[in-house]
Amino acid sequence: MDPLARRRLGRTGVEVTQLGFGGAGLGDLFEIVPDAQAAATLQAAWDAGIRYYDTAPWYGLTQSEHRFGRALYRRPRRDFVLSTKVGRTMHAVHDAEAFDRGKWAGGLPFRVQFDYSYDGVMRSFEDSLQRLGLPRIDLLVIHDLDFGYHQSAPRVTALLTELHNGGARALAELKAAGRIGGFGAGINERGMIPRFLDLIDLDFFLVAMPYTLLDQDVLDSEFPRCAERGVGFVIGAVFASGILATGAVQGARYGYAPASPVVLAKVARIEAVCARHAVPLAAAALQFPFGHPSVAAVIPGGLAPDHVMANVAAFRHPIPPALWAELKHEGLLRADAPTP
Repeated sequence: MDPLARRRLGRTGVEVTQLGFGGAGLGDLFEIVPDAQAAATLQAAWDAGIRYYDTAPWYGLTQSEHRFGRALYRRPRRDFVLSTKVGRTMHAVHDAEAFDRGKWAGGLPFRVQFDYSYDGVMRSFEDSLQRLGLPRIDLLVIHDLDFGYHQSAPRVTALLTELHNGGARALAELKAAGRIGGFGAGINERGMIPRFLDLIDLDFFLVAMPYTLLDQDVLDSEFPRCAERGVGFVIGAVFASGILATGAVQGARYGYAPASPVVLAKVARIEAVCARHAVPLAAAALQFPFGHPSVAAVIPGGLAPDHVMANVAAFRHPIPPALWAELKHEGLLRADAPTP
């Protein structure tokens, strides 16, 4: 497959390269990435022809946005597509040395406040423009409005109501004014796509875990409902947060946590099928989502230039139809899963 071919994303007029670059890792997610290494990684992505970049204020508590901005702000603005996210505002802390960054190995000392209101979305958008040093953001994504982050049904319902009554209006105004090309929602878990569709007129979803080589349950009803409305998909966490790139090795991550023995065993079986067809596991993981006609891009990250080049090579690696057929025959892939 051609990583640089462009696809239109859902109901937007925005075309993205099929292979994008995701920015969570450059927010020091699992390890601290030196600034020079982060800059070299983004330079490698640009040199490889990747022209779709995704970041967020949450990634490294603004670290990722700063790094993407430094890499892109001198580039001709028409030459690339950038998405970032809304739903959190970032606030300075008084004691940076004692500040607990939580899940981030590094990042910057800013405190997070969830805010899906009109004013919160507008502030998040304007703050992102300043951190990025850019006059325009192409795509905005409603970030992490789900049970994984907010735990209880009353809390999720309250935030969805806040979004409906305020944040959604801000997003619609930004799009109508031409300040963004479209807006969508990030999805980490099943069940949230219908709730968003019932609430807001979205252009796309950024699906971070529920659709990979390991998981396809969203094909039951959620993806078909999106397709009926012309809502497109970007697939984030295409490696399921690690294991579909590393394989079933000690310490492999699935869903941002150590993989369970059940997941390790399944991945080992998928690897064996891939090996029989001389296809790297990463190539199968990167290319699988494009069997679905609504998928516009995948956005794996990378911590170093060689990660970028490995992803480009895997995306180009030829995959015989027999590989997908064997995965289905072995019960490792849904029989009805569309394949490239």
